[in-house]
Amino acid sequence: MGNNVNRQILLVEKPTGKLGPEHFRLVEAAMPEPKDGEALLRVRYISLDAANRAWMHGATYRAALENNAVMAGGSVAEVVSSNAPGFAPGDLVFSDTGWQDYAVLPGKHLAKLPHVEPMTHLLSVYGIAGLTAYFGLLDIGRPQNGETVVVSAAAGSVGSIVGQIAKIKGCRTVGIAGGAEKCRWLTAHLGFDAAIDYKQGAIFKTLREAAPKGVDVYFDNVGGDILEACLPQMNVRGRIVCCGAISQYDGAPSATGPRGVPGLIVVKRLLMQGFIVTDYFGKRDKAFADLGTWLKDGKLKVEEDVIDGLENTPAALIGLLAGENRGKRMVKV
Repeated sequence: MGNNVNRQILLVEKPTGKLGPEHFRLVEAAMPEPKDGEALLRVRYISLDAANRAWMHGATYRAALENNAVMAGGSVAEVVSSNAPGFAPGDLVFSDTGWQDYAVLPGKHLAKLPHVEPMTHLLSVYGIAGLTAYFGLLDIGRPQNGETVVVSAAAGSVGSIVGQIAKIKGCRTVGIAGGAEKCRWLTAHLGFDAAIDYKQGAIFKTLREAAPKGVDVYFDNVGGDILEACLPQMNVRGRIVCCGAISQYDGAPSATGPRGVPGLIVVKRLLMQGFIVTDYFGKRDKAFADLGTWLKDGKLKVEEDVIDGLENTPAALIGLLAGENRGKRMVKV
């Protein structure tokens, strides 16, 4: 790669139906130059998340994506040169660089990262995935020893960590995932007590068998029908952690479930709360310390799905939305 070329992947148009390769284009641009207060970054690993697709629907907790602009996305990047106070060449940062080899960003948009081995852990267990699992489950879910915790998209980057933290906290843990192989992996490898394959249907009945004492905490990554199946099985004063709605992201918006919510929430005094992980960034140090200890003690296993090459980023996101990945999917640039 020439020193003056920056490969970029553009979102050429926002999909109305399912996301496909035709919505992206790889282009070459000139190398960006950092101005005062900015740093030039070399992107190392790009994080892929279901939320990347949700951003295409319009403004969420971030601005809507524009057509024919570099596709947005968070990454671990290395500072190449810096006109930003506090940042020096060689520093690692997390920032929204977008899908490209190099980016220039103001120092105030960069979060400095520790050097850890492997570097990929900065996007999985110490990244958005680990922090989302940690704060969502512990701060909103507040699982108590002996309770039953159910998590959807359990084989994904967030769900796989949620289930393991629930086990660390002494809970009966039930994962919901797509496919027999993912379900086997959850119980055999990650130590979940039970796993439900939603592709087999009959989620309500299977969940009742897997959680005979009812559900105290439901960590919801998907919304839709699975949320609808969990709601009536919540125990009194149960907590529902609303993290995402993958079932609604890709393709035409559906009008399915959950029905009958207000009555159930009242009768069972349920707490249902959404959150965005950046709200918790001030408390990151505690999370890093706990996650690191569990990792070191072998109580937490980290699954990473690393795909090579910037040019493969669109296919990697499309595959993630189709449920191809196990654990945290990212692209090594």
